[in-house]
Amino acid sequence: MPSPPPTPRFDVSNPFVRKLEGFGPLRDADRALLERISANAQRIGPRVDLIREGDTPDGVILIMEGIACRQKHRANGARHITAYLVPGDACDLDVALLTQMDHTITTLSTCRVVRLSLDLVKRLMDEHPAIARSLRISTLVDEATLREWLVNVGCRSAIERIAHLLCELLVRLQIVGFASEDSYEFPVTQLDLADTVGLSNVHVNRSLQELRRQGVIELRGRTLKILDHHRLKSIAEFNAKYLHLGTQAAA
Repeated sequence: MPSPPPTPRFDVSNPFVRKLEGFGPLRDADRALLERISANAQRIGPRVDLIREGDTPDGVILIMEGIACRQKHRANGARHITAYLVPGDACDLDVALLTQMDHTITTLSTCRVVRLSLDLVKRLMDEHPAIARSLRISTLVDEATLREWLVNVGCRSAIERIAHLLCELLVRLQIVGFASEDSYEFPVTQLDLADTVGLSNVHVNRSLQELRRQGVIELRGRTLKILDHHRLKSIAEFNAKYLHLGTQAAA
């Protein structure tokens, strides 16, 4: 059997700084502060709940490496994934306003995670206006992305839903230096995809096979390679404007 492709080599400079700087210029002092508070990330294995629905929030979770998700569970065990969290994403900026979590945040792959205290986040917002502005825009983008996901589940066909998600992840990972021009690590299982796009596992498998058959993607091990980016975007009717990344989203 052919050996699996090598893991793509990416620019993995601080993704938190890269993401926030994409929303507006930061001073050297701002960058240094963000570097300092996001250092010493803890390594967390896959399929670990970082915080559960019903828990009292005690800080803001920052993903520095890997992919995590927001998810909701029904009493019968069914779940729905409502967001993917990639490097540079800070979860629930205003979590201090909540008395308890209304969803669970779980790692999908091995992640490097930082927990920012609520006091630290408050000081960032009060004392560092450029950082505060970028963090607020980041929260607005999270809301815009959720709206796009609702459209995905409500209006698009199975293959369109999956194509749209693959396009989105490419852009989001490129911005923070975790994707090349056409490839990224993809630790998401077919069951994860099914619980994200509202399809059965069998339907997801058929849609991925169709994208392969058309020569649009190649999925080998944990690496996704987009063979025909134009075609994938066309299938998904993908427009990255909702990510509000300006010229960076042109990739």
